Amino acid sequence: MPFRSPAALAALSLSVAILAGCGEEAKLPVEAGIGPSPQLPAPRQTMLPTVQVASVERWTEGALPAAAAGLRAVSFAEDLAHPRWLYVLPNGDVLVAETNSPPKPDDTKGVKGFFMKMMMKKAGAGTPSANRITLLRDSDGDGRAELRRVFLEGLNSPFGMVLVDNDLYVADTDAVRRFAYRPGETRLTDSAGQKLVDLPAGTRNHHWTKSLTASHDGRFLYVGVGSNSDHAEHGMAEEEGRAAIWEIERATGRHRIYADGLRNPVGLAIEPTTSRLWAVVNERDELGSDLVPDYLTSVREGGFYGWPYSYYGANPDPRVKDPDPARVARAIVPDYALGSHVAPLGLAFSREGALPRTFASGAFIGEHGSWNRKPPSGYKVVFVPFRDGRPAGEPVDVLTGFLDSDGKARGRPVGVALDRQGNLLVADDVGNRVWWVGADRHSAEAQKP
Repeated sequence: MPFRSPAALAALSLSVAILAGCGEEAKLPVEAGIGPSPQLPAPRQTMLPTVQVASVERWTEGALPAAAAGLRAVSFAEDLAHPRWLYVLPNGDVLVAETNSPPKPDDTKGVKGFFMKMMMKKAGAGTPSANRITLLRDSDGDGRAELRRVFLEGLNSPFGMVLVDNDLYVADTDAVRRFAYRPGETRLTDSAGQKLVDLPAGTRNHHWTKSLTASHDGRFLYVGVGSNSDHAEHGMAEEEGRAAIWEIERATGRHRIYADGLRNPVGLAIEPTTSRLWAVVNERDELGSDLVPDYLTSVREGGFYGWPYSYYGANPDPRVKDPDPARVARAIVPDYALGSHVAPLGLAFSREGALPRTFASGAFIGEHGSWNRKPPSGYKVVFVPFRDGRPAGEPVDVLTGFLDSDGKARGRPVGVALDRQGNLLVADDVGNRVWWVGADRHSAEAQKP
């Protein structure tokens, strides 16, 4: 890093503070942007974007997030290196991707890029990527991992993971790789693996995470590939293959765009009663604190969801002109809004078992939390109840307290998964922990039939 005088550093700090005070306050409560029919006020463009980044004040010894009635939270594992994504193997072992953004010099160019880099550092996302997957094992089922092993290392900003038969697939930022897995092993014997398919990456690589799941029959893999910008401000040539969900034939590596117009589809999961693919999507910024709602949606084969030309169906983005107006007219309206700028990342469908019946059918969603809304939104895990394979009811706060009363982040939830018994696991990248959430057997809620 080039030398900067104390005066220059002070000027930079002042500039960051000024930017942090920029933007406009929300006019609507977060709840207005939640549900199947969210309120969509007029876009509000400002000279500088709205910025309100929560500085980091990590969990103190013994501190826990607040769990919903009938639930309790336990620290499953601590002192991890930016844990972002989780996957539970058939024998109950938990894989956690300890990962962060790869170098992407073109995404931090210019004044805006510089400030965004500073803000991400403030938010706890400025650490180098550990580039590894760690295995955690809770042998006695008490919600605390007794065994920790490096399962796989030397990766390139890994994120999504899925096991099909005895093949473990890992989505690095630039490729999907396949590794042979032997049940029960705590470190992969096949540490080299093989590349199945390249993914869009490069020196900008704005949305670097690549999520991953498999079809119900295991024939196909689905990969979420985020856009290379907020609203295609660098041109559509840089968006080739992005803002989309890829379908990859597992046997051959042949691939196609399964659905597009999804700005940043992160969590992907198969809904168990219908076997349909669902996703949580991070929508665009800089249209005000009340726009645009992030969302949960089923993903239609061949579907177009609007990005970058429109949002939440056919609502045009005033900054982006579409040369094909008919395309916007057919943009699919998402199934369920989650609130503006909540940053939904993790997605896991529940099943009957360990948790109270309130959580028997629906979707757990890890909301990483806003950096560009006043007041903040997200910073929690929610549950959206389902009936007959569709959202049916208001979301329930499952895990809160990640943002303290002073507006500082103790942690930020990312990936969510169910353990073998059906308890909830939550990756907390700022808190460097994985949380276990199970039934509180002493509560009246947990004892309801």
